[in-house]
Amino acid sequence: MPYHSTPLDLAFHALSDPTRRAVISRLAGGEVPVSVLAEPFDMALPSFAQHLKVLEDCGLIASEKRGRSRWCRLVQARFDEAADWMIAERRSWTERLDRLEAYLDRTAEDDEGHGKSV
Repeated sequence: MPYHSTPLDLAFHALSDPTRRAVISRLAGGEVPVSVLAEPFDMALPSFAQHLKVLEDCGLIASEKRGRSRWCRLVQARFDEAADWMIAERRSWTERLDRLEAYLDRTAEDDEGHGKSV
């Protein structure tokens, strides 16, 4: 069965790169032109543009041409989707761990009731 990446898979893949995470951090302050966004990174503009393409393709950022500059901004919807997924996973794992803890407590009580030491 072929594997098809979901938008969320692509977003997490994009965020696995430290340069792209740094771009996201810089954009948290608001819209920025690509030329300014690229300044702190020690790479050629075409290489930097590839990072922006990955971020834009997965829906984490959007860009638009304004005059002679291209401006980038964060897209909140994809971040909300990722946060919702992480919250649901955390809730699921918390429930599982709570059930495991309750089971272990019952098992320990049963062992104590039968004179076994744990």
